[in-house]
Amino acid sequence: MGAGHGPPHAGPCAARRCEPQPALHAGGAPGQLRASMASPAAGLVVIVGSGLIGRSWAMLFASGGFKVKLYDIEQQQITNALENIRKEIKLLEQLGALKGTLSAEQQLSLITGCSNIQEAVEGAMHIQECVPENFEVKKEIFAQLDGIVGDDVVLSSSTSCLLPSRLFSGLTHVKQCVVAHPVNPPYYVPLVELVPHPETAPATVDRTHALMQKIGQSPVRVLKEIDGFALNRLQYAVISEAWRLVQDGIMSPSDLDLVMSDGLGLRYAFMGPLETMHLNAEGMLSYCNRYGEGMKRVLKTFGPIPEFSGSTVEKVHQAMCAKVPDDPEHLAARRQWRDTCLMRLARLKSQMPSQ
Repeated sequence: MGAGHGPPHAGPCAARRCEPQPALHAGGAPGQLRASMASPAAGLVVIVGSGLIGRSWAMLFASGGFKVKLYDIEQQQITNALENIRKEIKLLEQLGALKGTLSAEQQLSLITGCSNIQEAVEGAMHIQECVPENFEVKKEIFAQLDGIVGDDVVLSSSTSCLLPSRLFSGLTHVKQCVVAHPVNPPYYVPLVELVPHPETAPATVDRTHALMQKIGQSPVRVLKEIDGFALNRLQYAVISEAWRLVQDGIMSPSDLDLVMSDGLGLRYAFMGPLETMHLNAEGMLSYCNRYGEGMKRVLKTFGPIPEFSGSTVEKVHQAMCAKVPDDPEHLAARRQWRDTCLMRLARLKSQMPSQ
């Protein structure tokens, strides 16, 4: 789920120093640090890459009271990202949906931008990489970070699919490396998958787990690496069978989506498939005894991996565009609707009795 603007490396912008951004300080002199307003947590977090995922991470860490440096190679990208963050945080405060205990002004005062990577990482205790999902770009970033950080900082990647054994191979600080894969959009969906390299120190995973909890996320441990991690493996299994049902003429695309949004998805918003099994009978053993043979019979009828092309993709595309045209304006509006729904669902879940 990483997003950014090209490989952040030393270049024409490297001479610039890290400076507070005036856009983040409404009122008072531009760049004036109002230290009395905020109560930053110990340590500095650096976000590498100022795209959608990087901005979300910056907002999340600031909501937890951490000082945040947002790094990118282009100063204009940083300026645009900080302005976007300012607008989002202000709007969230107006809607009563701002995370954390600090006010919008307090959170904004914790976020600065930087276009010099060496200065950006100075004093960092956690570095979250959020550049585009490109293996070579990410490898370049981690090689560069490996050469300038010490032994007390966690190097974390937001990658959604690149295996840690490939991404972190050959690094001197491999024991400090871990994948922390968020779900898009991270500010509204709290899950974070923690996936270690085979040589990652257990303390690195423990420390990252605790940090994610501190900023209100829901970290899960992937105990050993597997292609797709856990979330995408489950997601792809659903997508694959959904595609086959449409492809084989069993259901229309719109009705297929209703099976999830008005069916399974309602339960899965509050519990996972294993607990669902447990509750749908007199416990897990009862469920497997009662439904095991039926499940195996149905699973044997699943077809081959779809090609996701040809007439089926045209059919699905037309159905989706009938609901949401694929121009930027309609897609942005629908994403905003989605995020509002997620925000309200998160609020509801926070009001539910504790388990």
